[in-house]
Amino acid sequence: MSYAIVGFGKIGQALAQAFARKNIEVTVASRRPPEALAPQAGAIGPTVVATSLRDALQADTIILAVPFGEHREVAKVLPSWKGKTVIDATNAFGEEPDSFPSSALVAKAFTGARLVKGFNHLPAAALAADPIVEGGHRVVFLSSDDEDATAPVAALAKQLGFAPVKLGKLNEGGALVHARGRIWGPLIFQDVFKQEQ
Repeated sequence: MSYAIVGFGKIGQALAQAFARKNIEVTVASRRPPEALAPQAGAIGPTVVATSLRDALQADTIILAVPFGEHREVAKVLPSWKGKTVIDATNAFGEEPDSFPSSALVAKAFTGARLVKGFNHLPAAALAADPIVEGGHRVVFLSSDDEDATAPVAALAKQLGFAPVKLGKLNEGGALVHARGRIWGPLIFQDVFKQEQ
């Protein structure tokens, strides 16, 4: 299984640190050329490799860590997303999507991909920190309309040291972790720990 993080701002870098902590290889890309990202990627760890956006999108699993709205530009890069898993770590701050939740719009843009909402409810500092605290594991909430897509993302979350909690479909439990304009789900920014994974 290959992984890529698209977007190398605070959230993208925090996620890269989570991969580096467990020595899991991940490519990182953004609108900037790979040479611009390479020093920062290298400083995080040797398993974090800066690459072009097109090359990053060859990964099996892509974590979307771009500002909401920019997902459309990323989606246009590949003609087909079939066989890909896209983890939507975006939040629609200051945006007013026509439909709720915002992940439904992201799913629509990535036609054919298996979309899972995840890693979006924690601030960057919490995502970057060691998820194992006093014997407990920091929780990440996952939601998807594709039940089969959630299992491998939950396995990745566990591999990274987090405790995945499945919330069900996007418009049901997933609405608890969506930040959209002025409507915030009650689980946004809740730093929760689970005693056992």
